[in-house]
Amino acid sequence: MEIIKKIYADGKADEEFFELVEKRSGETDKKVTAIVGEIIENVRINGDKAVKEYTERFDGKLPLYYEVPREVINDALTEADSDFTDALLNAIENITDFHTRQKSQSFVNTKSDGVILGQRVRGLERVAIYVPGGTAAYPSSVLMNAIPAKIAGVKEIIMLTPPLKDGTPNKDILVAAALCGVDRVFMCGGAQAIAAAAYGTEEIPKADKIVGPGNIFVATAKKLLYGTVDIDMIAGPSEILVLADESANPVFVAADLMSQAEHDRLASAILVTTSEKLADETIKELSRQMESLSRKDIIAQSLADYGAIIICSDKDKACEIANRLAPEHLEVLFENPMEYVGRLDNAGSIFLGSYAPEPLGDYYAGPNHVLPTSGTARFFSPLSVNNFEKRSSFIYYTENALCQAKDDITLIAQREGLTAHANAIKVRFK
Repeated sequence: MEIIKKIYADGKADEEFFELVEKRSGETDKKVTAIVGEIIENVRINGDKAVKEYTERFDGKLPLYYEVPREVINDALTEADSDFTDALLNAIENITDFHTRQKSQSFVNTKSDGVILGQRVRGLERVAIYVPGGTAAYPSSVLMNAIPAKIAGVKEIIMLTPPLKDGTPNKDILVAAALCGVDRVFMCGGAQAIAAAAYGTEEIPKADKIVGPGNIFVATAKKLLYGTVDIDMIAGPSEILVLADESANPVFVAADLMSQAEHDRLASAILVTTSEKLADETIKELSRQMESLSRKDIIAQSLADYGAIIICSDKDKACEIANRLAPEHLEVLFENPMEYVGRLDNAGSIFLGSYAPEPLGDYYAGPNHVLPTSGTARFFSPLSVNNFEKRSSFIYYTENALCQAKDDITLIAQREGLTAHANAIKVRFK
């Protein structure tokens, strides 16, 4: 089995590969949808009782506690390795600095005729953050979801996370939660946790929005409950696209491709290059570096099934391919990467130059790592402070100002056949 496909961008072979990548997520499995639908309905009717039954069934045993006591969260922070805590605090500083600049402002616009128009911006009342447990427990996801929520002014942040096999919470997640100001932590996972936060139970309060990554059952539950509760996005398998020319270092390119391939066998890692020499050297580096990596089996499967090295004629074509695929992560390892920022319109996050590898964005730099996948960067954006805000507009008109506008309003209302709309204006001037 070849380690990764080498494709020449001829308009046919590359397009066939793009279609394969786009289909890898597939339609939502009907069996999964049916199972999740049943779980949601059970939780809606039976609340915490149903959640605890599913926890015992899927996680093997009931957790030590349903809601993690505050002292347990505080103890996790006190007992944490200081180097780990310091690393998280440094990341928090960067993430906070970046996201603070996204905060929207309320405004009032007073016009000369006495009309007052405006917008009021405030944070959501309550947000639930879902954090996977076990081997897929990512403290960085706590940071990326909780920090923008806090900056937006969300009044309460609750966290949902499944217990470890011994019934206890993952301590690294608790440390991140403590540092980010998460208010309450509940030990439950899967579709049942999503349903509990969407509807509210006796113990788990109803959330206005649910954010955070999860498996197919979690993703399906979020999709089915959208409308009952707001969500961040439906995340598909991870992906990275690297644009590189002959100046790029194949050691770096290979390492960066594998940094995403290790997430999932369905992950997609693609190199688009103008240099066949770089392509061949990258293939050698993939083979060499993979042997020392703990998740090499997942990497190998991901690269073989959904990875590719695409050789194209020039950088214009490379940028065209990047915009066509709209990747979650886009690295630009061209000689002068800043020249291309204005030409790359479809990407979740763009990493420029040899010393801005994708993990820098995952953990530390500041921009959010919750990004649109599966080509949805064409119309979706990274998670931001704005996702945790709500807006209300307000209008004040004087009698004279409304009189000046009444004929236009009634004409439009009558053309739409909405005579009661027109009447609400007319009665004020009889």
